Amino acid sequence: MAERLIRALDGAHAVAEAMRQIDPDVVAAYPITPQTAVVQTFSEFVADGLVGTEFVAVESEHAAMSACVGAAAAGGRVMTATSANGLALMWEVLYIAASLRLPIVMTTVNRALSAPLNIHCDHSDSMGARDAGWIHIFAENAQEAYDNTLQAVRIAEHPDLLLPVMSMQDGFITGHGVERVEVLPDEVAKRFVGEYRPAFSILDVDHPITMGAWDFYDYYFEHKRQQSDAISRALPVIEAVGREYGELTGRYYGILETFGMEDAEIAIVVLSSTAGTARTVVRRARAEGVKVGLVKPRVFRPFPDRHLVEVLSGCRAVAVLDRSISFGAMEGAGPLFLELCSAFFAHKACQTEIVDYIFGLGGRDILPEHIEQVIRDLQEITRTGKRGPLVRYLGLRE
Repeated sequence: MAERLIRALDGAHAVAEAMRQIDPDVVAAYPITPQTAVVQTFSEFVADGLVGTEFVAVESEHAAMSACVGAAAAGGRVMTATSANGLALMWEVLYIAASLRLPIVMTTVNRALSAPLNIHCDHSDSMGARDAGWIHIFAENAQEAYDNTLQAVRIAEHPDLLLPVMSMQDGFITGHGVERVEVLPDEVAKRFVGEYRPAFSILDVDHPITMGAWDFYDYYFEHKRQQSDAISRALPVIEAVGREYGELTGRYYGILETFGMEDAEIAIVVLSSTAGTARTVVRRARAEGVKVGLVKPRVFRPFPDRHLVEVLSGCRAVAVLDRSISFGAMEGAGPLFLELCSAFFAHKACQTEIVDYIFGLGGRDILPEHIEQVIRDLQEITRTGKRGPLVRYLGLRE
């Protein structure tokens, strides 16, 4: 196991530290709250000569992702970071990056989308991009943000995938919250990530390729099928990279993390930093004899349907906590809930009652008492056999 270096870092600086160790060929970025500290800190590394990266300061996030696409197509290892409206401005180019099979790694510090203007955390930004063809990985804390960044490079560049990866952390909560972070020695991190050997380059005149060409109905359909097949291969790659990283650090990463699910009759499913609050409440409830468990999906795209159904199908009732709304969807539910319901239906596991809780929009606090209320609601569902409202709200003023 590698030496452990203990640092006090927030999520943004943890990612910047990982980027310094990776030393990508190109970083093209535009600052936006609460992501700014990521690229600001990394730009200082560039200015101080600590990395050999070409830092491209652009005029917008659309330009940032466009520059990333060009650099990656030329055979460079490329990274960037953004949040909220910045991610929205990239929308057009997100699809291009994935469709051209470019292994770009982007940190997304989750923030609510306007309007009204809000700079605090929810998941409306990355969830809006969930069908753009990127792999989505969520971090609970600064340690995971650091670890995920290193792993994301290996995942994106895997020859079976060649797909961009979006690595998420919660704005301000994780991004600006200073925590104990174990950092790998530089040489160990560099060895884990490895030297980049691009599968193709538009600058390789000895092996010419065509990118972004006119692709009419005679071939476009087949290319989209190939892209879909590629992202469907991501889960075993993510697991393999997580195991290798675990052997190096003692921190093993998979597709999802569970707590108390060995005998759970009811369960909570939640992404990102809120899992920490939920875990504390679930631990306390289990000490009081409540058979409740917690499931924290680490990967949202590709959606781990089989993993989740396997771990949850033995429960009588499940609560999904969504930090975004899929407007116009079934009863105004959230994306995580909708995906989980589809998974249960597809795998014929519909005997479990599933309810959705919308919470934390625009940075609204999620408190332990909110999680306690969810547990009481699930107990009531199992006691009476009546589900009640499909979609509920936590911490909302009525």
